[in-house]
Amino acid sequence: MKNYDSIIIGAGQAGPSLAATLTSKGEKVALIERKWFGGTCVNDGCTPTKTLIASARAAHMVKRSGDFGINIDGNFHVDIKKVMARKDAIIKNYSQGLEKWLRGISNLDLYMGNAMFVDNKTVEVGAEILKAPKIFINAGNSTRQLKGSEETGYFTHSEMLNLDFIPEHLLVIGGSYIGLEFAQMYRRFGSEVTVIERGSRVISREDKQTSLELQKILEQEGINFRFDADCIALSKENKNFIADLSCKEGSPTVSGSHALVAIGRVPNTTTLGIENTDLNLNEQGYIIVDDHLKTNVNGIWALGDINGRGGFTHTTYNDFEIVVNQLFGDGQRSISDRALCYALFTDPPLARTGMTEMQALKTGRKILKGYRPFSNVARAVEKSEDAGFMQVLIDQDTEEILGAAILGVGGDEVIHALIVAMNTGLSYKKIQKSTHIHPTVSELIPTMLGELELLDNIKIN
Repeated sequence: MKNYDSIIIGAGQAGPSLAATLTSKGEKVALIERKWFGGTCVNDGCTPTKTLIASARAAHMVKRSGDFGINIDGNFHVDIKKVMARKDAIIKNYSQGLEKWLRGISNLDLYMGNAMFVDNKTVEVGAEILKAPKIFINAGNSTRQLKGSEETGYFTHSEMLNLDFIPEHLLVIGGSYIGLEFAQMYRRFGSEVTVIERGSRVISREDKQTSLELQKILEQEGINFRFDADCIALSKENKNFIADLSCKEGSPTVSGSHALVAIGRVPNTTTLGIENTDLNLNEQGYIIVDDHLKTNVNGIWALGDINGRGGFTHTTYNDFEIVVNQLFGDGQRSISDRALCYALFTDPPLARTGMTEMQALKTGRKILKGYRPFSNVARAVEKSEDAGFMQVLIDQDTEEILGAAILGVGGDEVIHALIVAMNTGLSYKKIQKSTHIHPTVSELIPTMLGELELLDNIKIN
């Protein structure tokens, strides 16, 4: 048995930084990683998908070159093997760089393998038994499987990240973030794409207006949608995938050459030996934590996707900052401090912070709404990328910014001005008085805040 001051399970976004911080405070630390240095984001999520999205956008802009007065003689094609090689090189650089840095940290021992709890203070990895008074779980999540269809050989997003061919007709099961990013990506690479969604619209957590606008943008690129697929199942007929939909309208089945299942994620709690501890899980299998990431077991914290309190790379890193503040700072930072924010990296992207319209109206406050279509944003028109809109929600009485959504070119960057304002409690009138650079998308935020209207809750559905 080896004794440590702290054990960290998972080398994703929180684990390495936490290991470096703890060792800098004089602790002897063990860091256990089952598969990848850098975790899902670097190896199987943010980095590879956004790299492929960049290649897909390049292909899209070549197709659109005539719109900008640029004539390309002859045909062009997507070399998917080169696309994937570029992605692999970027991942390798990030992951190997992180591993090299970690191996150079004094008082840090790295273990490769699956961590299994023996009890509340003891972890087994391979043939090693490790013990520590403090344990930090940063073990992430995994793809949710489509029950009853595992034998069909469908793809998860992980397999899609390593294809050396372009599917002829890709069926995408799931109309949320992962599904839509891959749908647009492979449509731009040349696939026919059909998105199949159990609900009545895409990204159902958003307001209906947002969902419909994004759907329209994707349909204009030739992506097909099937909704109300209340009994999704996959089967194989010859070499084709057959998706059974039981939809209210249209054919009850859709046929495609390949299928991607993107129906959500599940926490990696089933392989940790949680049953050997006193840790409490919720109904979805996430480890229950308080506002400071502490579990019900003294000395055990859970950070990142596995606690169900964020589910994004940036919230995972924020979890690390909260834990460090609790251990070595003034102890004032908590999950409740952060304004919810995330982005869907379609093109154009959808960026969101705070409440949706429906959520804001349910608070019973008087809500002011600012809205501007991108067709009235000079920068977007100049780039011939004027699809989408931006909107902001304000508490009329307190002047507090409650939420915002930007579906449009540069929206994933522009939204940060509003995130900062929300985190600092800045009145919308302060932003309204600011001067922004022209021509940009950001310059329209003060203008939008000067054109607020009272939101009518009767019209929200």
